[in-house]
Amino acid sequence: MMNKIWFHALFLLLLFKIGESQSIVKTLPGYSGTLPIKLETGYIEVGENDEVQLFYYFIESERNPSKDPLLFWFTGGPGCSGFSGLAYEIGPLSFDIANFNGSLPSILLNPYSWTKVASIIFLDWPVGTGFSYSNTSQGYFSSDTKSAKDNYTFLRKGYIIGNGITDQNIENNAQIPYAHRMALISNEYFEAAKISCNGEYDNPDPNNLQCLLALQPIHECINPLDDGQILEPKCAKPHLIGRNHTFWDDFSIDHLLLPFVKGGMWCRDQNYATSYVWANDPTVQEALHIRKGTILGWTRCNHSLSYEINVQSVVQFHKLLSEKGYQALVYSGDHDMIVSYMSTLKWIRSLNMTVEDNWRPWVVNGQVAGYTEKYKNNDFYLTFVTVKGAGHTATEFKPKECFAMLDRWLSLYPL
Repeated sequence: MMNKIWFHALFLLLLFKIGESQSIVKTLPGYSGTLPIKLETGYIEVGENDEVQLFYYFIESERNPSKDPLLFWFTGGPGCSGFSGLAYEIGPLSFDIANFNGSLPSILLNPYSWTKVASIIFLDWPVGTGFSYSNTSQGYFSSDTKSAKDNYTFLRKGYIIGNGITDQNIENNAQIPYAHRMALISNEYFEAAKISCNGEYDNPDPNNLQCLLALQPIHECINPLDDGQILEPKCAKPHLIGRNHTFWDDFSIDHLLLPFVKGGMWCRDQNYATSYVWANDPTVQEALHIRKGTILGWTRCNHSLSYEINVQSVVQFHKLLSEKGYQALVYSGDHDMIVSYMSTLKWIRSLNMTVEDNWRPWVVNGQVAGYTEKYKNNDFYLTFVTVKGAGHTATEFKPKECFAMLDRWLSLYPL
């Protein structure tokens, strides 16, 4: 049973308390010269006694910061640093992976950065993620409900979700129908499982032998695939206790560096080695104004968090939000099998909203970039978007298309 929440959420217009350590960063190791962006780093104080210190990266809009929206980015996991979204997905800085050799990586500029149309805060959240820390041991505990309460404080105008788990039962049980639709399993395999399992593929009745037998050849077909992007090579990883999906970088840094120093077959997770080398460099931490002694070592995704996943479904909260007049953008990489577009559509349609704009292609530079459908409930609008050819982190796979998607949505322009 899946026990992670994978999502990216950006909330417009925020209120929070900033600590006294915010600093403007004008230069960074790996980039030659002065940064062409306005970057600020610091700590957001959370808790009754400000015991939790959440590290953030603030990047000002490159267009019109006084008028452009302010977005708040959470990377999923839970436990993955906001820097991952900055460097590998939507931020203005990225690493020169093609020329990386295991030493301090060079920094490149991203032509499709979302900061071209909005200011963004990337947060290391929850505590224990990235450079965030707590002054007390109790402060390191977090949960879905605590996180949701904190996040709702920030919500003002609308929200964006990318390939995010909303209902674990829906998402998990959609994987086999998705595999069938993508021609990964035969009609015969799917029909046998459909009849014998009654739609319960993820946690079938152990006494239902027909279902168990029907699922066996299906798993033999799909388990060798990278479920985060079914077209890409799967990284060979050690199994994590309690973690059924190991999409994120769970290797040691030495293992991640092997392909760069010795050659070998590439898989996407190996790209993340650049962030480990860069963020753990003392000169980088000094440039970012990291408080010395607050963390033992930087990891892109921390799987040892004291975090309780105590919410199995948040569909009812989307229902409540649909009555508040917010604007929502929900996008799915159509080659993601972890949180398939089929499962996302299922919970969206369960909200029983009116279809405002029927299913149709959306286009970037004359080419189909995916498909979209728009829903309405009074003053609430939800735009659903598929990103053609993208995986779990759609913005990482298709940056140009995702930038066009965001720009149009923020401008209230139809996709």
